[in-house]
Amino acid sequence: MKRHDFPDLGKLMDEIFSAAEDFTSAFTEGMQFTPDEKAWKWNREYYAAYPFPAANIYMTEDKTLVFEFAIAGFGEKDVALEFKGDYMIFSGTTPTEMKDPEGVRYFKRRLKRKSFSDQRYYVPADKFDRDKVKAVYKNGILTVSIPPRDVQPQTEGVKINIVNEDEGPAKEKK
Repeated sequence: MKRHDFPDLGKLMDEIFSAAEDFTSAFTEGMQFTPDEKAWKWNREYYAAYPFPAANIYMTEDKTLVFEFAIAGFGEKDVALEFKGDYMIFSGTTPTEMKDPEGVRYFKRRLKRKSFSDQRYYVPADKFDRDKVKAVYKNGILTVSIPPRDVQPQTEGVKINIVNEDEGPAKEKK
């Protein structure tokens, strides 16, 4: 008889969920805005690794979140930035003059010429002031700066009524 070794799916799923919890806690702890200490953990990857366009994402000392995208050959009319929920959505369409020539054989190809769409970058609305975003395109680099909110919005609490079902309906007194 052949012996088949199968991976322990329960253990594998536990490791996946543990990694997801580690990421969530590291990201949320890293986004704490405390004046006394540097809350941002500097040498960690918090965002998805999109292969194109190349990007730098960092936070300055004053808690401004900065995105730098290398989009040489694209114009400001070819790219779109918008906020949806807690995400900044970044898309770009390849200009017609950047299309690859036909019948070409490349000896080396490192310059990418392609469109990209719906790249999502986490920018929590309660932490960053979206009305003061500044996007500057210079020398093939699009720099998007999102300053922190001056005042954190206070969410109103919702009162939850608790009903005790053990007592049952009120009994009549005789």
